[in-house]
Amino acid sequence: MMLAYRLVRLIESHSDALATNLLAKVQNSPQLRDYVNVPSDELKQRVYEIYRHLGEWLLSKSESDIERRYVEIGARRAEQDIPLSQVIWTITLTKENLLEFLKEESAMERPTEVFGELEMLQLLEQFFDRAVYFAAIGCERYRRSSLTGAASAVVRTR
Repeated sequence: MMLAYRLVRLIESHSDALATNLLAKVQNSPQLRDYVNVPSDELKQRVYEIYRHLGEWLLSKSESDIERRYVEIGARRAEQDIPLSQVIWTITLTKENLLEFLKEESAMERPTEVFGELEMLQLLEQFFDRAVYFAAIGCERYRRSSLTGAASAVVRTR
């Protein structure tokens, strides 16, 4: 677990560079063309907060904390007309960006280090899987409430 803690601290200390790198990937990805609707500073800040406080997200935040955060993000992206597939792809890129960084930065040699790294990767996978799920819920809730609002507006105008 000590290695996992060291890797988390490494990520947190490079959070700004990681967020900047991810922003460039999103802006240059043909799969994410609707992200032009998301202000660059908003996207970078959201990702930075996750990277900067990764230890908290992985070790001390509850599933309901992740739910709250990602339902909010999903709803915000739906409000910005970002398709759910693009929200999911961005979360996937966020994880891949992190894994690429870890691969470049870490040189594991001893079996105990490999075990610690695997433990952390499991925590990362679990976190990002939940992020995708809860972001989808946020998108769905926003779309449902928008449809309900639009339907009641049509009824009122008749």
